[in-house]
Amino acid sequence: MDAPLETLAEGRFLALCKRGTWEYAHRPRDIRAAVILAVEDGHILLVEQFRVPLGAPCLEMPAGLIGDQSEGEAVLDGAARELEEETGYRPSRIEALGEFCSSPGMTSERFTLVRATGLVKVGEGGGDSDERITVHRVKLSDVPAFIAERRAAGVAVDAKMLLLLGGGILGL
Repeated sequence: MDAPLETLAEGRFLALCKRGTWEYAHRPRDIRAAVILAVEDGHILLVEQFRVPLGAPCLEMPAGLIGDQSEGEAVLDGAARELEEETGYRPSRIEALGEFCSSPGMTSERFTLVRATGLVKVGEGGGDSDERITVHRVKLSDVPAFIAERRAAGVAVDAKMLLLLGGGILGL
């Protein structure tokens, strides 16, 4: 698209942009995101927190912004920091699995999916003082039932959780 980029509004973490007739959200200042697949001993760490845009709690994999606190933060360092902050677990190994687009029709945001292993509990987690994150350690074989249980309780489910349902949701 050859139309010039127009910034309609900008906050600390998001900008509303327009290019031609297309409006979308954009992360300013090279802020990126990481989503963390934290697996250990046949279990996965999941988080649940109230999400203002949804007006409801949401079940998700741990995730967070990279470069929002310190410019130039490395993705793997930021992902490890976010995992510990949200869940109270520190990884001994962390690796990038690839970059993905979160919702390409409405935002330019991309996230790096990382795998964290060698998890050591070093704190309570729960996120920042305004996040109130609940940590769930779920047996991998119980993930589909756990997601269904949380959904039945009125909890929203982040689309990235489809990674965990994979073949089950496809009937494979």
